[in-house]
Amino acid sequence: MPVIIRGKQGGTRQLLKGGKSYKTTYTLQSQVYGCVTFNVWIVCLYHKGERGKYGIQYLAYAVYKIKLGLRSIHHDYRKRFGIETSYRLKNQCRIRTTTKNPVTRLLYVGIAFILLDLWIYLTWTYVSQPRKGGRLLFHDLFGLKRMLAFLSQAIERRRPPVTAVFLPDG
Repeated sequence: MPVIIRGKQGGTRQLLKGGKSYKTTYTLQSQVYGCVTFNVWIVCLYHKGERGKYGIQYLAYAVYKIKLGLRSIHHDYRKRFGIETSYRLKNQCRIRTTTKNPVTRLLYVGIAFILLDLWIYLTWTYVSQPRKGGRLLFHDLFGLKRMLAFLSQAIERRRPPVTAVFLPDG
């Protein structure tokens, strides 16, 4: 898992030294919980002008019983970050329910992923421009929330929301 880099000179920032990736340990101290020492892998990335950035970027990962190289840990975590991002986006599309029925809940999760895939397809196909060096995406023009608002308006036009409740004459 990633280690948050804190402190100006102390804290976990003191681990960020040199120009090569390396392995070390760090002791986290708390008055309430005591001390814990764990392995930390520091990965150094060089920007070399990519995306207008230069210099070294340090990434720190807390590890336990990992049989990977220093470079592999960064690539594996980037994949994990993509998974977490897709679940975060999925939660924006997910239908909220209080039902305990797992089949219904799974159906709603499936619909959320389909909506997310539809948004990605529409953005890639219609709201981007091919160019040398990769496609230029215009995220501001057609965000996920905007697409969900369009869908909500279309559904409300076909099935207007209930705005009043009438009791039967008895």
